[in-house]
Amino acid sequence: MERWRIIHLLIACSPLLAFAQSGPGGAGNSTINVLWLRPESGVNLSSGMVTQWSDQSGNGNHAYQPGAIPNSAPAFVPSAVNGYPSLDLDGVNDQLWVNHAASLDLTSWHFYLVVKPDVQKDFNAWLVKGDDNQENYEVLSYSDGNVHTPIRFTDNTRTAPNTPAAQVSTTEWRIIEYSYTASSPAGRQVFRNATSQHTDSESKTPRTNTLPLFIGNERSTAGRCVNGHISEVVGFNGRLNTTRRILVNNYLAAKYGLTLSVNDIYREDNSGRGNFDHDVAGLGRISASDMQNSGQGSGIVLIEKAAYSGLGNNEFLFWGHNNGALGSWGVGDLPTGVEGRLERVWRVSERNTAGNAAVDVGAVNITFDLAGMGNVDASHLRLLVDSDQDGIFADETAIGGASHLGGTLYRFTNINALVDGVRFSLGTTNLSVTPLPIELVYFRAKPMGREAVGLEWATATEWDNDRFEVERSADMEAWHVVAEQIAVGNSNSLVEYATSDAWPLKGTAYYRLRQIDTDGTSTLSHVVVVDHNGPAAMELMAYPNPAQGQVFVRMSGAEEGLFQLSVLDHAGREAYRRSMHVQPNTEHAIELGGLSPGQYTLRLISSQGERSTRILLVP
Repeated sequence: MERWRIIHLLIACSPLLAFAQSGPGGAGNSTINVLWLRPESGVNLSSGMVTQWSDQSGNGNHAYQPGAIPNSAPAFVPSAVNGYPSLDLDGVNDQLWVNHAASLDLTSWHFYLVVKPDVQKDFNAWLVKGDDNQENYEVLSYSDGNVHTPIRFTDNTRTAPNTPAAQVSTTEWRIIEYSYTASSPAGRQVFRNATSQHTDSESKTPRTNTLPLFIGNERSTAGRCVNGHISEVVGFNGRLNTTRRILVNNYLAAKYGLTLSVNDIYREDNSGRGNFDHDVAGLGRISASDMQNSGQGSGIVLIEKAAYSGLGNNEFLFWGHNNGALGSWGVGDLPTGVEGRLERVWRVSERNTAGNAAVDVGAVNITFDLAGMGNVDASHLRLLVDSDQDGIFADETAIGGASHLGGTLYRFTNINALVDGVRFSLGTTNLSVTPLPIELVYFRAKPMGREAVGLEWATATEWDNDRFEVERSADMEAWHVVAEQIAVGNSNSLVEYATSDAWPLKGTAYYRLRQIDTDGTSTLSHVVVVDHNGPAAMELMAYPNPAQGQVFVRMSGAEEGLFQLSVLDHAGREAYRRSMHVQPNTEHAIELGGLSPGQYTLRLISSQGERSTRILLVP
């Protein structure tokens, strides 16, 4: 079943958030991480083509389809590599631009790209800041797959590193890493899957410019559009230390199912260990001057050293999850006293760089950002750790003592249970007060003939839920409410809702669902794209859902004719029947006020076929 998390629109004012290591793999934050384009976040589509790729670094360096070059949007490929999407560029004119910003006009840098060309050629211009002969920095590749990383210096000299061939490959995805700094040790470095391919001692001042950053093309030189795939682009405003390089490389390798040739420390992404590939982050230490004591990355878990002692040289702690839902609906395997837990489970690698043996980095603090979890009482939270590593939580003793840090942050302090290989999750001893969480199971929008767009969604749990509003946009910027539906309010069972947009836009439109709590707090769903250009297959829709007595029925894709309407209760018994003359794409009112509150199935049958849908009647 498709599941989506509802994210509460709350901003937590906390020192912990202000300094959290929230960059890729937990490496740095928005101060040094100036660009982060992830294929699973912030991608706006029109008919399957990418019109904007939103920056996740916090610096607003969004990539967009240039208006000056029509039909240049890359195609979106949903499951291109290890279940994650990519952008497919056609080699003709596909590209994205990032407007010039001071945060991208760099004199030292560290970039990561996850790429796979479809065709090796001179040149595939993966990343270029500025035009040819004016570039600030760039990453291109030749027909032999050699990575080309020239620098334009202020004295107008220009060289390119003599890296070996086949840095990028048409047969497999590669992590390409490129850094430059003028400080000691000065020069360029190029890595492939964490292995050094080139280093030099160049020490000059790169030429900056006010031109855009081009992704997939070098604008001023014809024939350099990329023919291939890009999955992730990460940029830092200086060379990373060794600790942070290891964090980013392990995050990318786990996410995209790749193997690092050196320092492949996180091993829980292997199929034999459960494929905990997602939102990998870590902390670690190479030396006293090269270390990081906390990390969060793109996930909801922040782990920090409780004390600096215990974290030795060349030691790391990594964690990632199994992509389970951030909800407790239908989840079993519970320790004594725990009423529910998240379906999402994390697993830990606590190992060193020398021989990749298990180590002990000492006690840690674990903080969960529970935005979207509804009401949370810290006293009900329990940290669940599979200490015997048998894959079962039910035989464990849950850990209490969580404290509320403010906003949506909850911390477990001085935890010694996270050792190499263990799984952990989050539970609650009281599902009615700390439900973990309001969970949106699905949100759908689809044409109902030429006259309407059907809107359907379902929740697994609700807490103090007041109502829903469906918003529509033509451009993903201006949003307007087109439908409103009262909510059941509080529920620990599946509730399905339905309504319609009776006057839809012609062509492409975007829909999203806003859930509003009784205290006025609102949350937003993912965006659904609808192309409303013609008739759909025969479908039945009943709304509002839930309903109080009167229900409207609409059939799309059907011919005008006589239908038999039946309403069946939860046991399948017929509670209501009538014959009705149905006109396609027309609302027909049905009075069901005489039926008791509860879940019913509404069925329409004719010579054209049979369609049914469920509806909830409320007092």
